[in-house]
Amino acid sequence: MPHILVDYDAALQESFDRRRFARELHSLAAKTADGITIESCKTRFRRVDETVIAHDEPGQALIHVELAILPGRTAETKSALSQSILDLVRSHTASVPGVTVHASVDIRDLSDAYIKQVTPAS
Repeated sequence: MPHILVDYDAALQESFDRRRFARELHSLAAKTADGITIESCKTRFRRVDETVIAHDEPGQALIHVELAILPGRTAETKSALSQSILDLVRSHTASVPGVTVHASVDIRDLSDAYIKQVTPAS
């Protein structure tokens, strides 16, 4: 926890440094929300090969970040974290020439049925 999923447009493939983004995102989450540590963060990336935005005009790209966290954070904490993540996304995608990037963030609580296990390497 948290489980982080980043869907990103194929148009961002070459310019979006996903590993660097994840490391910065983990630090940001740990700094912003109590109970989150860098060691607990897990980020997956899914490249989306086809997106249609609005009227399907060229030069559009999409990136969406979803964080699933344990319940108990205030709406204010979630809002601050969302805005900080959106700012981070912007800083990592601002240099894509000729592309308008549509970015969004969603933070949701994990269900009461959430369970995890860590199996150490043998």
